[in-house]
Parts: sequence; C-alpha cells; structure tokens
Amino acid sequence: MSIGILSIIIFLPMISAFLLMIIPLSSRPTRNIAFGISLVIFALALYIYAHFELTGTLQFKEFYPWIKSYGISYSLGIDGFSLIILMLIATLIPSAYLLLWNNARSKSYWINMLFIQSGISGTLFSLDLFLFYFFWEAMLLPVFMIIGLFGSGNRVFSTLKITIYTIMGSLFMFVSILYLGVAHYYEFGMWSFALSDLVNITTIAREHKILLFFGFMLAFAIKIPLFPFHSWLLQTYSNSPTGGVFLLSSIMAKLGVYALVRFMIPLFPDLFVEFSAYFVALGIFGLVYFGIAAICQMNIKKMFAYSSASHLGLITAGVFALNVQGMMGSSFLIVAHAIATGGVFLLVGVMERHLGIRSLSALGGIATKAPWFTLYFAIMLFCTVGIPGTNGFVAELLIVLGIFHYNPYLGVLSALTVLVAASYMFWVFQKAVLVKSDNDVSQMKDLSAHEIIGLFPLAFLILAMGVYPDLFLYKIEPTLQYYLLDILHVGVQ
Repeated sequence: MSIGILSIIIFLPMISAFLLMIIPLSSRPTRNIAFGISLVIFALALYIYAHFELTGTLQFKEFYPWIKSYGISYSLGIDGFSLIILMLIATLIPSAYLLLWNNARSKSYWINMLFIQSGISGTLFSLDLFLFYFFWEAMLLPVFMIIGLFGSGNRVFSTLKITIYTIMGSLFMFVSILYLGVAHYYEFGMWSFALSDLVNITTIAREHKILLFFGFMLAFAIKIPLFPFHSWLLQTYSNSPTGGVFLLSSIMAKLGVYALVRFMIPLFPDLFVEFSAYFVALGIFGLVYFGIAAICQMNIKKMFAYSSASHLGLITAGVFALNVQGMMGSSFLIVAHAIATGGVFLLVGVMERHLGIRSLSALGGIATKAPWFTLYFAIMLFCTVGIPGTNGFVAELLIVLGIFHYNPYLGVLSALTVLVAASYMFWVFQKAVLVKSDNDVSQMKDLSAHEIIGLFPLAFLILAMGVYPDLFLYKIEPTLQYYLLDILHVGVQ
C-alpha cells in the first residue's frame, strides 16, 4: 500500500509526537524537532498548491477500506476550499513556533502541538464522515491539555467548560452521522459513511432531515462560535496560554466554518438554502453583538476574543448569502482573519510576558521602546479593521457586497458595523501603543530575531493578498462555483 502525500501530512506529526514521548529529550530539542516537522509540512503543502488543478473536483485522493463490515473507509481528498485552509495552517504553525520560541514550556507542550497539527490535517482531508468525526475529536484533546496544563487563572474550570460545550455539540453530530449511515443501509442495502454516498440518500423524512441539519450545525456553531453558543469564549481565551489562544482563534474556529461548507452544503443543499436567511441574520447579529462586547472590554485578550467572534459572524453571514461574492469573501476572510488574529494574540503574549499586564489602561508608549513590535502590531490590526491594501479589506468588501446582493438592508447594516468596529480598533492601537502614559514600560523589549522572522510571512501575506488578491482567489473560485451551481443550484450573482 502506497502512502499518499495527504497521509504523510496527517501522520508525520503524530508519529513524531509518539516517538518524542518515548525518547528522553528535554524541552528545547523537542521544540526544535517539532518546528522542523512543521517546516516539512509547509513544504508538502507548497507542493500540493503548485500542482493543484483549477477544477471544482477533489484531488490527491486516497482510499483504503478501514472497517469493511460497516462501510467505514480511510478516504481523503482536497478541493480548492480545503487547499486554502491547508496553506493557512501550514504557514501559521511554523510562525507560532518561532513566536513561542523563548517560552519556558515543558516537553509536553511541543508534543501536544504536533498532535494538534495531525488532528487538524485529518479533519481537513477526511471524506468519510466517521473518519472526520474521529479526527474532529482527536484534535480537541491536545488543545484541552495545553489549556489545562499551561493556562492561567481558573484554567481547570475553563477547560471543563469548553470540554462540555464541544462534547455536547459533537454528540449531536455523531448521532446525525450514525443516522445517515443507517439510512444509507436501509435504502441501498450496504453500509457507508462516505460523503459521496450519503448525499444520494432520498428516503429521510423532512422533519428528520431538519433535525440532522441542526445536529451538524450545533457542533460547528459551538466551534466557530456563533451566538448564543459563545459563553465558553471569554473565560477560555482569558485563561489560555498564548499558544492555546492562537490555536483556538486562528485555526480551530475556522475549521468550524470549513466543516459547515464542506459537509452541510452537499448533505443538506435544500435546507442550506431554506434556512440561509436565518443564518445571515444570526451572523450579522453576532457581528454587532460581539462588536459591542469588544468595545466594552478593557482586558486586551477579552477584547480581541470578542472581536474575533464578531468577524466569524461576518464570515458565517457571507457563507449563507448564497452568491459567489459572499462565499469568496468568507473564504478570503477566513485566511485574513486567521493570520491577523493569530499574529495579534501572539504579540499580546509577547507584551504580557514582558510587562505582565493585559489592561488597555495600563499600556502606552510602547512604540518608542519596541519599533518592530509596533510595526507588526499595526499591520495585524489594520488587517482586522479592513484597511485598503490589506487582505482584510478585500475580504470584508466582498462579504458586504454578497450580503447586499442577498438583502440590501442587511448589507448596509453590515457595512456600518464594520466601519464602527474599525474606528474603535484605531483607538485601541493609539491607546495601547502610540500614546504616552505614566505607566512604566521600561521592561518592554522589542521582538527577538525568531519573533521577527516568524511574523514576516504573516505580514507579507496580509499585504500581498491585499494588493494582488487574484493570485490567491483563482485557486478557490472553481470549487465555490461548484458548490453554488452544481449543489445548491443557485445562480451566481
């Protein structure tokens, strides 16, 4: 049996993690090896990107029977949407290692980072719903370990809270997956959990289909999170270590949106269209609600946590707008927001490590002490507010246009909310970095060489994707056209 490139991306970090658990190495060499593995994954992702054909079909497919008697298979593949997420992950994780380079963490911290990368990749490539569920759960355990072992404050309670929420959502999704497998058996006389087979089921009653739709939606809504499934957000982000917050905000939340598109559109195309208005409205409500919540925060981590949730509401609204502008903008904002938010949280971690403070009122005058820090912080923040020349601007413009095509009133509301949020973020930048204060910031040090190098690819992508978005958009457009025209059967506006 030959091993495909997708399997290598999944299992190389996992196998390396198990070996590092056995080999008696200290934290530093473990970190170095883990970083080297992330660079290998980045190189493999670049190879896939370079050889990816501009079609709406799945590529680099792998298929091996797993549990034959119940139709469970090891089935992998990648399309334009998952390709963009793959490149995002492959770029962010090596950068995170460099930003966390000087953190005094134990060996288990870096081992859990490897397990997380494997789980994320498996979730991204899975075409069998049972396999998807396996990796969906597998990637959560190391995240919980990082939060529970290396977090601050009431980290145990925070870990317990997010565990209960995610398990609850996953349970409903698991029951829905089992129901689909049973339905396929009764209709076709054979077991299968392959997405390509489950989409052919025609015997499920409408009321049951709606329950299945929301069974999946609940799991993804908690992960994103969408209002009102966000109560775990504040405490978890506040008490998580920098690496944990980075993983939750920049990667894990985006996988919720990815799974929503990748599985719910093919499985429930009619319900996706039918309930689109509700989720567009819910996404915009989240945009407004979380935006106001962010403005009311003085703790930097809490403020950016709510800001992140606000952007994810906008992404969700764009997905359900049912036009190419909205979906393209959402795909673009997934990347833009992940890069910017990940960079911001990593920089906040640096600031917290040097100054030991998280409050906006305690900051000021950092620009003169740390010019490299200020430069990168400005680029990341300008991306989050959608300044022209950044990828955040392109993404938010496309989403607003998509929502406007869906409903002009909601389009105007979303545009006004984005503008208000941008104004507030400018104030945050001025308050936290530029304005002088009476507080002692003498302990603030500028970024190290590792940190400067780690943030460079993120800053470069923000500007490159903002100046020349077509270089990146063309890879994903055929896939989105396929979702809209061939599956949802809606006209591309």
